[in-house]
Amino acid sequence: MSEAYKVIFHLDDYNSKRMGLTFSNIVNLFDDMSDENLEVELLVNGPAVKAFSRNNKGVLERVQQLAALGVDILVCRNALRVHGILHKDLPGEVEVVPSGVGWLVRRQAEDWIYIRP
Repeated sequence: MSEAYKVIFHLDDYNSKRMGLTFSNIVNLFDDMSDENLEVELLVNGPAVKAFSRNNKGVLERVQQLAALGVDILVCRNALRVHGILHKDLPGEVEVVPSGVGWLVRRQAEDWIYIRP
């Protein structure tokens, strides 16, 4: 199998249009490149973390859809702390990373493709 395309999507805006566009872009990538080896992450930081509560049914459904595609959904611990959100309040599909910006720097240094819809 060929080497994987490694793509990280960045969502930092608590805006339903931006979130919807980001989710759709990820699904469209999998539709378009279904024959390719894809490794995809969604990094969420800033105010966008407020949407990722397990009580937000619309986002929860999209998170589950992306996880079923194999997308790793990563949320910034610093942003959670700033917005008073506890790890236990997140969907089980979400992983917490220490720092969103640190994660992005590392991924870009590892030649991941960066997309911020």
